[in-house]
Amino acid sequence: MKLVIATNNTHKLSEFSTILGEKVELLSMADIGCHDDIPETADTLEGNALQKARYIYERYGVDVFADDTGLEVKVLNGRPGVFTARYAYPDRHDTEANTTKLLAEMEGAADRSARFRTVIALILGGKEYVFEGIVNGTITTERRGTDGFGYDPVFSPEDTGKTFAELGVEQKNRMSHRARAVQKLCDFILSL
Repeated sequence: MKLVIATNNTHKLSEFSTILGEKVELLSMADIGCHDDIPETADTLEGNALQKARYIYERYGVDVFADDTGLEVKVLNGRPGVFTARYAYPDRHDTEANTTKLLAEMEGAADRSARFRTVIALILGGKEYVFEGIVNGTITTERRGTDGFGYDPVFSPEDTGKTFAELGVEQKNRMSHRARAVQKLCDFILSL
């Protein structure tokens, strides 16, 4: 089965390719000639994932899936949430600035519980499906580890004692929020 992933993020494309393995032939937006910056203007992760998938489906007529991921921190009332990628600056992605802002806002917080949540929207044969993956954990007080990207150096999944960046890409890909959502996507595809 061929599926287009609605992203230009090379880290995300690599992570999805590794998780999906040979189950699905994954095509990038560039593979179908799309170099657009797809808008993400919804106020929920589900809304953004559907918006991106619909954008590709309506313009290219191909089976597609898109995801949106949010880091939801309890003491920050669920923020950064839908603004995870643009937390520090609303007009651009800056992972270092995002992490710095998060750590500053949580300074001195006793409750450091958080969760990563990924929502995948799939459009297959014109029908829409939504899948979700969640990993609960905590935000560390400082960056730890060098693998991964984004908030990986400060997010510690429960029962690991390490951050995603310390666990390494291979272990993260087996247990992450994205991996859990992708597994639901794969289970669904393989059940067809």
